[in-house]
This record gives sequence, C-alpha cells and structure tokens, in this order.
Amino acid sequence: MFRRSRTSLLLATLAFAAAGLTACGGSDPLASDGGGDSGSITIGSANFPESELLMQMYAQALEAKGVKVTTKPNIGAREVYMKAFEDGSIDLLPEYNGALLSYLKPSGVPKSVTSPEAVYKELQGVLPDGSETLPQSAAEDKDTLTVTKATADKYDLTSIADLKPVADELTVGAGPEWKKRYQGLVGLKDLYGVTFKEFKPLDSGGPLTIAALKKGDIDVANVFSTDSNISENGWVTLTDPKNLYLAENVVPLIRTDAVTGDVKEALDGVSKALTTQNLTEALAKVQLDKQDPVTVAKDFLSEHDLL
Repeated sequence: MFRRSRTSLLLATLAFAAAGLTACGGSDPLASDGGGDSGSITIGSANFPESELLMQMYAQALEAKGVKVTTKPNIGAREVYMKAFEDGSIDLLPEYNGALLSYLKPSGVPKSVTSPEAVYKELQGVLPDGSETLPQSAAEDKDTLTVTKATADKYDLTSIADLKPVADELTVGAGPEWKKRYQGLVGLKDLYGVTFKEFKPLDSGGPLTIAALKKGDIDVANVFSTDSNISENGWVTLTDPKNLYLAENVVPLIRTDAVTGDVKEALDGVSKALTTQNLTEALAKVQLDKQDPVTVAKDFLSEHDLL
C-alpha cells in the first residue's frame, strides 16, 4: 500500500511538472508563439550559391526595414521550390525572368520574346495565382553551355550549333532536372538537333558540375554565366544563336499578400543596386574566396547604403 502511494505521488508530480513546461511553451519547438507571424516573410533559395547569396541580400535588406524574415536556403531545383511557393510555404524567391518563363510556359515561348523587357512582359501572363514579380534588375545570369579551351580547340566549337556533328562523342553534365527541361536536353534537340553521347546528372551549375568539367569527367557543362570559374579556368562559353536561353535578369518573385510599402522599397533597392558585374564579383567571393554568403550580402548592401 505504501509503495503504491509513493508511485502515485511521483507520477502526479511528474505530470504537474510536464504541464508546467507545456504552459511555458518549452515542450514543442514547432508550436506557434502566438503572434507576429502575419507580418513575416519566408524567403527561399534554389540549390546553387548565387541564389543563396541573393536570398541573403533580400533578407537583410528587408530586416533593415523592420520586416521579420525567415530564410530557407538550398531548397532544390525550380521544380521543387516552385511547389513550395505555390502552396504558400515560401513567400519570396530570387528568380531569373527567362528561366522562370520557360518553366511556367512549357508549351514554348514565342521566338520574338528574348529581350529583358519582352520576357518580363510575357511572364506576367503566366505567374501563379496570388503572386507577382517586382521590377527586375539589370543584373543577368544566363544558363550556358561551357567547355574547356582544349575541347573547344579540338572540335572547333564557338557556338551551340557547332555541337551538332560532334555531340555523339561528348558527355554533358547538369542538374538532374535538365534532362526534361526545354532549356536542357529537350530544347537542344528541338532547336539545334544536338543529342549527346551521355548525360550525367550532377547539380545546377554547382560544385559537382564544375569539378567534373575540371577533371574531364564531362566535356560540356551547364554553367551559369556569372560563375567566376569560367574566367578563372579560361573556359569557353558557347554562343546561343537560336536563343535557347532567354534573357535571365534577376527578379523578385513574391506572393502578393506579402507586398507592403517597406517590402517593395527594400527589394527595389537591391534590384537597382545589382549589375551583372557586381553580382559576378560578389559571387566570386563566395565561390572562390569561400566567404560566407551572409557576410558577402551584408558588405554588398552596406556599400550601396541599403542597411
């Protein structure tokens, strides 16, 4: 009888303590804090360094305006992060106008739509419900097909069109999603008649693709035009005479219900400050100098009086 009483007392004490912790909000890390969330913005990024750097620029510029921000870096390819955007898990993304247009219009983009202004205008008709793009930046980062100088010399390559007679001898590397994208293998075959010997799924212009091209594991790489590895290694970016890759200016894609005066002012400030040259230089600090994107973004914003 005595033992049962002590056990009952112990259980009651533990239950009371647990209840106290719950009341203090310490037992469930996912529980809402009960306020402030309605004014916050969740910013995501794709799975490559420049996207994360731009996410940090957006986040810090917004925080400087007093906006509460949550960041979700390295979500994945466009096929992944756009689902999160459309279901409301993400409010804001740094995007690229032409690449986003091609994704949202898989039936094809009119051949006349290539300039930044024309791409931006066409994009407005296919944006997900409840979303908008703020004014785009002059900064552009295009998808490219890039080869080493040795490969360019061996096969006399200067443009994507030059690949057609030799592609069956070459291996191309890119992100896994590139296999089904029009701005990947699908469009290369359709526009240029290019079919490679092999496709190696690596990452979206990231370290795996860069390393594979350096080592000779692939002959052709999908590399982004602002990537400092191109100039650092003396690589050759093939021209695109048929405009497979449209203008790809940096543009904020945001849910309309997240737009306020402060939000627009902060993001417009970042877009106005960005140029292709200074974005390339900032990205080099991340990729080549191995600096933290948070620090690089802060330095950039400070330089342009955006903090």
